[in-house]
Amino acid sequence: MKLDILAFASHPDDAELGCAGTIVAHIAAGKKAGIVDLTRGELGTRGTPETRAAEAAAASEILGLSIRENLGFADGFFVNDKAHQLKVVEKIRQYKPELVLMNAIHDRHPDHGKGSQLVSEACFLAGLKMIETFGPEGEQQEAWRPKAVYHFIQDRYIKPDVVVDITPYWEKKLESIRAFKSQFYNPEDTSQNTYISSPEFMEFIEARAKEYGHAIGVTYGEGFTVERLIGVKNLFDLL
Repeated sequence: MKLDILAFASHPDDAELGCAGTIVAHIAAGKKAGIVDLTRGELGTRGTPETRAAEAAAASEILGLSIRENLGFADGFFVNDKAHQLKVVEKIRQYKPELVLMNAIHDRHPDHGKGSQLVSEACFLAGLKMIETFGPEGEQQEAWRPKAVYHFIQDRYIKPDVVVDITPYWEKKLESIRAFKSQFYNPEDTSQNTYISSPEFMEFIEARAKEYGHAIGVTYGEGFTVERLIGVKNLFDLL
């Protein structure tokens, strides 16, 4: 299956928090999108890898994803080396996305910046035909490099290079985040409170979206940073 957009996320729920509105907006426009989570989030204070897998599946249904996979890298301890890069390269070549979304370039959680760099380098390596990789059926894969890579913005404030209007899809984004019932605010959950399980964290997510939306004259937005300048043939495409 060829995808238009493939998002890579260090943990299940990273993509929901960072770019779910953008994903839903493009699916609504007829594009195919998927998410590949790098780890199972097994070091999280709340929930288990099994509950988070079930929550990720529920969120995927809400978003209308074509695929969702988990590479099973070690939460907190995966590294940006050849073995990990090749696993990401295999997924890029398997799904041939035009656009790749990935974690913030730096953030509160070290896995975010680390995953960002890992996926960024893998996007380049995936286009080198001398690197051999094999697909799920053992077939040799063709080289493929996405046309563009964008980094979504997470906990730490980063000035975006581009903001996507997600106003029509804000409630759908919230619904996908709330699918992770073990992780975020739930008054019926008596588990240990964490940084992201407080009601204030969800208020912060909305405030950030309103801030980015305000910057482009809409209600809600999601911000991204780019690795190369965005080019257009017509300035009116930017209106």
